[in-house]
Amino acid sequence: MKPSQFLSSAVLAIGLCAGVGAAPALADGPDLIFRKSTDFKLLTPNDKLATYVLDDPDIDGVACYYTVHEKGGVAGMFGVAEQTSDVSLACRQFGPVAIKTKFGQGDEVFSERRSALWKRLHIVRGCDAKRNALVYMAYSDRLIEGSPENSTSSVPIQPWGGAVETVRCGEFLR
Repeated sequence: MKPSQFLSSAVLAIGLCAGVGAAPALADGPDLIFRKSTDFKLLTPNDKLATYVLDDPDIDGVACYYTVHEKGGVAGMFGVAEQTSDVSLACRQFGPVAIKTKFGQGDEVFSERRSALWKRLHIVRGCDAKRNALVYMAYSDRLIEGSPENSTSSVPIQPWGGAVETVRCGEFLR
């Protein structure tokens, strides 16, 4: 490979990775609620904790809030920092629950990159049919070695707005 081809490839790779660590800019993706700095860096961006909310795409009336670490510094400034695996998760019912489709235990609700190549954040869903509760888990994985860092939240399905009947999540399991 010629030096000019190598440089072009490197610039392209950095450009493709520029969005790493930020939530995807999808219409139905997570919405940023706020960010708080956790340290001070004089010439580069600070490390931050960022809190996002994500509506479950297959279940109306349920939203998950999660907080992740976003690295600053030079690597964070160029979008090539490998983000930590730490994640905090809290899911809540905010309206009447309507399950749109059948789902399996551990089906993915959301996924995003947390490093240039190797790490991803996942939010998955299950159903505790006995207690009629949706159960969500957030975790990170890596191509070579995963991480035990995780967070779990549950949403007991409750009647809403004077309704007597509630949806039973067990009826929607594949």
